[in-house]
Amino acid sequence: MAASSPARLIAPLALVTCAVALAVVVTRADSGESPTRQDRPASTEREQTQSTRTRERSRSAGPRSYVVKAGDTPSAIAERTGVTLERILTLNPDIDPQTLSTGTRLRLRP
Repeated sequence: MAASSPARLIAPLALVTCAVALAVVVTRADSGESPTRQDRPASTEREQTQSTRTRERSRSAGPRSYVVKAGDTPSAIAERTGVTLERILTLNPDIDPQTLSTGTRLRLRP
């Protein structure tokens, strides 16, 4: 008779181990041992919410500045960045829209 393969012994052990692990996870979920929102201090939740809002505002506000590239015009920059042309001109009173230089940094937000 040929020697039996180690897989014949390991496979059932792996199956039993997986079943036990699944039973432990299901039991813990049903017993409520995992921390819930009510278990956390309110200040931590508030701080997390505030930091999330700050990140969302900074993302939605767009870039703070724009570096002029060759061939850029003020209206093309306004269209590309989503900032109105009037706002760009108001925030950058020292630039001449007719003679933009490559490399000039324009403010897009205060």
